Amino acid sequence: MNNKNMALIASFSAIMVACIWGFAFVVVKDSLDYVSPIYILAFRFTIASIGLVIFFHKKLKLINKEYIKYAIIISFFNFLAFALQTIGCQYTTAGKNAFLTTIYVVLVPLIAWPLTKHKPGWYVFIAAFLSITGIALLSLSGGIETILTMNKGDVMSLLCGVGFAIGIIFTGEFSKKNDTIALTIVMMFFSAIFSWIAAPLMEGPIPFEALKNPSVIGSMLYIGVFSTLIAYLLQNFSLKYLSSSLATLFLSLESTFGMIFSVIFLNEQLTVKMTIGCIIIFSAIVLAENGEKITNYLQKKFKH
Repeated sequence: MNNKNMALIASFSAIMVACIWGFAFVVVKDSLDYVSPIYILAFRFTIASIGLVIFFHKKLKLINKEYIKYAIIISFFNFLAFALQTIGCQYTTAGKNAFLTTIYVVLVPLIAWPLTKHKPGWYVFIAAFLSITGIALLSLSGGIETILTMNKGDVMSLLCGVGFAIGIIFTGEFSKKNDTIALTIVMMFFSAIFSWIAAPLMEGPIPFEALKNPSVIGSMLYIGVFSTLIAYLLQNFSLKYLSSSLATLFLSLESTFGMIFSVIFLNEQLTVKMTIGCIIIFSAIVLAENGEKITNYLQKKFKH
């Protein structure tokens, strides 16, 4: 299969990840009432680790010191990002949390530029700006001006975006020359380790009582199997064949899918502002996908 077809499949994979994560907002909406944030991370990464080993145990022989080194770095930033996002949501609105987290859309091309020595095209920065604008319209009920008022939850959400950006960049660089399934296995293992170390220290004993609730069990299985195991396999695959900048734009569709599923399943109201936000985000994706073609066309036109 040629690179063009692989890039197309990778783009679809990244969109599927955004869809899975978007639906997670609906599935785990009430989980924080029963299970504290870091324990949610511990359960999700443990379930994902077990599932990956069961289905892909033959990949374990590929794991070497290089995989472990990169996995520890990526896992640390992923754990930190998820922890900051989940805890931060307790101190700020869900809308601001979602918006500030997606700062990674802008940060990825900026951080990756000096690290990879690959300058992103002009269209990547415009697409990133459009995406952030669209997400703001989707997420901020009080408008852009609400960003000017910051609390500790907002700061955590911003730092979360930085963690996601660094994790995405390292994953993209390593996965391009290595096996994505093997990398995902080690990532999930170390993410679970970090979570189980932090959870008792920060949140006390394991909440065994909450695990008797069928809805909590269902939520943990969803975020463990779909939002983590499947989503990270698809994300790491997409980062193998797409630039990290383009992949993050696809992943930012999470906010759009979250809004759509909230309207369908939680009966939330779809406003004109939210609709405009969705249109802007999709416009950003189209620009990012076709930016190189537009650049080549403009170069040929001005040459004549």
